[in-house]
Amino acid sequence: MRSGVIAQKVGMSRLFTEAGEHVPVTVLRLGNCQVVAHRTLAKNGYVALQLGAGARRIKNVTKAERGHFAVAKVEPKRKVAEFRVPEDALIPVGAEITADHFVVGQFVDVTGTSIGKGFAGGMKRWNFHGLRATHGVSISHRSIGSTGGRQDPGKTFKEKKMPGHMGVDRITTLNLKVVQTDVERGLIMLEGAVPGAKGGWITVRDAVKKKLPEGGVPMPGKFRLPDAAAPAEAEPPKQEGA
Repeated sequence: MRSGVIAQKVGMSRLFTEAGEHVPVTVLRLGNCQVVAHRTLAKNGYVALQLGAGARRIKNVTKAERGHFAVAKVEPKRKVAEFRVPEDALIPVGAEITADHFVVGQFVDVTGTSIGKGFAGGMKRWNFHGLRATHGVSISHRSIGSTGGRQDPGKTFKEKKMPGHMGVDRITTLNLKVVQTDVERGLIMLEGAVPGAKGGWITVRDAVKKKLPEGGVPMPGKFRLPDAAAPAEAEPPKQEGA
C-alpha cells in the first residue's frame, strides 16, 4: 500500500486516442504536495504520512501550525491529509510528490466534496417520482406524499428520506483510470468525472478493488527531494502488480 496525494481539481477536458476516439478526462493539479510529518507506531499508535498541499498566508496560520510546518521545513499548507502506509512505504519529510507517482493505465480511487445544491425537494434529492398529474392531485404534484401512518405506526421513522440540504457530502469514486500525467506542470488526467467543484481539493490513491499494472508502480513513490541540487530521487524498486 502506497501513499496517496492531495490534488486540486482544474476542470474537465478530453483527449484523443490514436484511433480518433475522444476520452473525457478530469484534470487534477498537484499544488506542491509535500510530506509534512510521519505518524509512527511508537508515538502515535499507527503508521501514516501526513501530506500538505496548496499555500496559505502566514497571517492566517495559527502559532501552533507555524511550528508544525517549521519542523518539517515546508511552507504553510492550505490542505492537510493523512494516508495510512506500512513502515517500508514512508517518504522523507519535506519531499514533494510528483505527478508520475501514478502510472498511465492504473486505476485510482478519488475522494472529494460534492457540489452544494442548497435545500432540495424529494424529487431532486432522492429521485422520488412525485404525485399524479391528475385524479384529484392539485398544486402538490412534486410533494413526497405520506411520511408516516396515523395509528400504525403512528410516527415518522428516523432517517426517512425527506426534503432537505443536498450536496456538500464526502464522495468517493472508485476505479478511475489514469489516462495521462504531466510531471513538469504537475497534472494528472483521469478518465471520467471527479466529485467536487473546480478548485476543490481531491485526494487520490491506488484503487483498492483493482490490481496494479503489470509493470508495477514506483515504491514507495515518485518524489522530489527539497534540495534542488540533489538529483530527482533515484529510481525506487518497483512492486509487481498484486
